[in-house]
Amino acid sequence: MSLVDLQQASETVRHAGEGAPVLDPFHGYFDREGPIPEGVDPARSRPWFDLLGWGVPAGLYTYQRALEGRSGARVRVEGRDLLMMSSYDYLGLIGHPRIEAAALEAIRAYGTGTGGVRFLTGTNGLHHALEERFAEFKGAEGAIVFSSGYLANVGVVSALVGPGDRVVADERVHRSILDGCRLARARVRTFRHNDPAAAEEALAGRPAGARVLLIVEGLYSMDGDVCPLPDFVALKKRHAALLMVDEAHSIGVLGATGRGVHEHFGIAGSEVDLWVGSLAKAIPSIGGAVAGSRAMMIYLQHETAPFMFSAALCPAATAASSAALDVILEETWRVDRVRENAVALRRGLKDRGFDTGNSEGPIVPVILGSERRTWAVARRLHDAGIYATAVVHPAVPRGTARLRLCAMATHDFGDYDEAISALVTATRP
Repeated sequence: MSLVDLQQASETVRHAGEGAPVLDPFHGYFDREGPIPEGVDPARSRPWFDLLGWGVPAGLYTYQRALEGRSGARVRVEGRDLLMMSSYDYLGLIGHPRIEAAALEAIRAYGTGTGGVRFLTGTNGLHHALEERFAEFKGAEGAIVFSSGYLANVGVVSALVGPGDRVVADERVHRSILDGCRLARARVRTFRHNDPAAAEEALAGRPAGARVLLIVEGLYSMDGDVCPLPDFVALKKRHAALLMVDEAHSIGVLGATGRGVHEHFGIAGSEVDLWVGSLAKAIPSIGGAVAGSRAMMIYLQHETAPFMFSAALCPAATAASSAALDVILEETWRVDRVRENAVALRRGLKDRGFDTGNSEGPIVPVILGSERRTWAVARRLHDAGIYATAVVHPAVPRGTARLRLCAMATHDFGDYDEAISALVTATRP
């Protein structure tokens, strides 16, 4: 089936059913009773189905909109051009000719898949090249690559700790980290967000003889604030813990050359035991990477379940990620521009009275509080030509629902004037 055929099929589904809400990917399911499926825990599913049952028939469900073409600062959605204000493509590298050329060349040389898992028959030279580049990028001795950032976190945590060990983690770490803890059956103690004193209290209460894994993020995905890394490095040394930093959102945007939170604070990459990065945000591909000591990488290759039992990262994504790392280091204007744009976006929102929390990087939340109000505002923005993602519980605590806006290097200040003006109108009673 050609791309044209796929587009036509999408249009047929989208417009099927007279009188259906404009923004309804569920084909009228919630126009009817919309019952919870049998066998699902009602306590877990009822909040979502109540919200969906209210929002979808009202046309307020703005998730899962199908882009018609590549993402960027401007996108086309359902026949309309929208200003994209919630993309993870912070540096505007989607569509970069050098990165696309690397992906196409990889397909021609290696095909579309790898034919196996990394541990067995799925490794090729592209994987080794990417691992060398990522290790150098983070100032580490070695690195290994996974087929998603989620699997990287799950695999690393579950490989490092077990039932007799302790994980001490910031209360706002990503769900993938918590899933890794559940798989490991390790004891987990969370501490107040970005609070080294609270982390130290948790570390001091470790059981005798237990190994401890301390986990923080470089740049937090819902709040856009940066962890005080020097404090956590000192803590891990004082308490003989392993320190793992999830840099899904900080790679490419923190530090003078985008190398991440260690460069941001002027700390050697070797001061952190494990760096986990995404290849699907500032790096416009898919996958995850982990960097650390040579010995740690050898161990993880033989103990992380995703490395041994999940398909290897495909050639196109692997080559695109390597090329993107090179572009980030060579086109440093992108790092400068996204930083300048984030400051401008934050300042513009604050000047109009919006609550942006403690944002420091390109992630700029607009905290609105009510889930239903946030959904309604997101829809009004959509109608005004602004694509802005509504984030509600459980991704954020109840009562802190928000729009998660993201600055991009390919935005200009006029884009922010347009978005903020639309937001002022959309939030009026």
